[in-house]
Amino acid sequence: MYIPKQFRKEDSAEIIEFIRSHSFGVLFSQHEGMPTATHLPFIVSTKDDGTITLLSHMAKANPQWRSLDSQSGLAVFTGPHAYVSASWYEEKNTVSTWNYISAHVHGKMEIVQDENSLKTILKEATDFYEKGFDKPWKLEEHEVTVDSMLSGIVGLKMQVEKLEGKWKLNQHHTNVRKERVIEQLKKQNHYDSKEIARLMETELNRRNKG
Repeated sequence: MYIPKQFRKEDSAEIIEFIRSHSFGVLFSQHEGMPTATHLPFIVSTKDDGTITLLSHMAKANPQWRSLDSQSGLAVFTGPHAYVSASWYEEKNTVSTWNYISAHVHGKMEIVQDENSLKTILKEATDFYEKGFDKPWKLEEHEVTVDSMLSGIVGLKMQVEKLEGKWKLNQHHTNVRKERVIEQLKKQNHYDSKEIARLMETELNRRNKG
């Protein structure tokens, strides 16, 4: 991913937290000489030694998995985004743009097919997405149903080799311009304008304090 220095997020912990909050991503890889992509939910697993793993699963009917084992993969996660009009700067020689947050994860892929490991991946995913529900669905209470469907899926593990975070929030503009953009974004009801305004405000306050 092309990331100008001013937009690069260096803090791995922040990138991981972003992925956990926007965990429905896209897995890209080469399959039979063609770029191939599948939309998937991912669970982030971290260890004390700094190892990071992404966990997911896909249908066996999807041919992408057949060329994944031991190959490189790219998982892309997108967050809030919003259009920024040049008119909001109230200055000449400016252009419109798009502000957004995204993360790219590169790593070596592993295919998981043994039932115990596959069920572990499914349980981690279920527990993650069900937390906070009044009556969370628990895999261990529906093992007969789950077992009957295991033959139709494969588990995926990505051993993360590189994390990239891009926080494009007008960092290269003056504080006055940023404040004008924030004010206008708060008035918008399309895209993720209000969330981008909040993130810009947080970034602006952080830099001012620093």
